Amino acid sequence: PPAHSHSDWIGPPDKHSNLRPIIFYVPPQESALERRLREARQEAQASNQRFWARHNRAFRQEKEEFIYSRLKAKGLEMRDESGQKATLNAEEMADFYKDFLSKNFKKHLQYNRDWYKRNFRITFLMGQVALVRALRWLRRRKKNVEQ
Repeated sequence: PPAHSHSDWIGPPDKHSNLRPIIFYVPPQESALERRLREARQEAQASNQRFWARHNRAFRQEKEEFIYSRLKAKGLEMRDESGQKATLNAEEMADFYKDFLSKNFKKHLQYNRDWYKRNFRITFLMGQVALVRALRWLRRRKKNVEQ
């Protein structure tokens, strides 16, 4: 982001996780509380990136293996006569999706628990930052009225 920017920047989707990375704005006089909030947001982003990159990699690999095994069982190759990649019908792929989700249920459950914990912490910190800023604004306003 340009040096004069005063906001977060969101990048293009990551090729592994499909999540859009964020470059967080760091104010010149960031308080300790604001830093804790930014760091919590950065850690949440990094954790999401790691989880979804691993998940998507496993998904693609297992999907390819599933397709290969089903095509092989039918006596077909991975590519048809014209060189295009052979595919399975929607019903056959539904079997894969159901099995994949069932097999990864506990991982998703743990990810959701962690996600909620992180977001609760971020929300709590955001409330604290907003309260501190509001109090600061009120003190300045009171000071200006008294002058």
